[in-house]
Amino acid sequence: MPNNNEELNQEVTPGQAQLDSSITQKIDYLQTLQTALHDHDDRQIYELIDKTRYDREVKKSRSTTKTHRLADLVADDHEQLSHYLSENLIDYLGKTYPFFYYDEVKNGDFDIYFGNWWDRRKFGKLDVLNVAFKFDETEYAKLKRAFELDALNQRYNTDNIAEISANSAELQKLIDGQDERDHQKETLRQQLKEVSQKSTLPWDSGKVKEERQTIVDQLTKLADDDEKAINANKQIKENDDKILRLSKEDTILTYEKQSIQQKFEDFSHFESHNQSLYTDYLTNLIGKGQVKDDD
Repeated sequence: MPNNNEELNQEVTPGQAQLDSSITQKIDYLQTLQTALHDHDDRQIYELIDKTRYDREVKKSRSTTKTHRLADLVADDHEQLSHYLSENLIDYLGKTYPFFYYDEVKNGDFDIYFGNWWDRRKFGKLDVLNVAFKFDETEYAKLKRAFELDALNQRYNTDNIAEISANSAELQKLIDGQDERDHQKETLRQQLKEVSQKSTLPWDSGKVKEERQTIVDQLTKLADDDEKAINANKQIKENDDKILRLSKEDTILTYEKQSIQQKFEDFSHFESHNQSLYTDYLTNLIGKGQVKDDD
């Protein structure tokens, strides 16, 4: 049997060397991440969890190392990482986007609210690990459209409110026209009675039938209008409620639009800042001297 010295002097196989290197890489990665966490070095933590993106968008170079698998080592810790990294990020966002407010609905999971005024809107999610806004598509589209309509001196719901108001005006006409319809119905009934008493000679029957049907159609139309008038007040009240909701929405959109204009001047600048948020924030961390970016 080989002695202990012989065992110690056994050659390391290529497979063993590869495994040893892989394990060493993982240990080094986790130790570096742990050190960054202890040093409150958010910049390096972001680099470690996505080095490819960091190299591309911050260092403006193509990454030559493959670290995505190493980053998977802390996939189970993303909630805790998001919670930890949110403190400095939200502090930065508070200055850059002063109109956004954040609610941590669960550990590391943040809802975005636009404004601190009454009836403010939930506007999406904050993705802390990717330093990105995930806006609600419907709410974002409304705000964008509000900017487009502003150039036309219109509000988002101008057309909707005009259409509903026109409908209410027509309904009010039905209510106001009840006496006139009653008079018309009485006249038509008299005409129908007279037509029914006319001669029904074979050569006149078609004409009489057509005349009778015309009167019946007019009476039917008046009866339909009477039915609409009965429910008109209820519908007008519902329309008023709709207009009130739409007007409130227009007011909220105006607040949001003004907030963006005060900070970014226009919507296009707002969008461009959103697209560069990751780079801007990481560059800010470097500029603050939180840690020297000497990689």
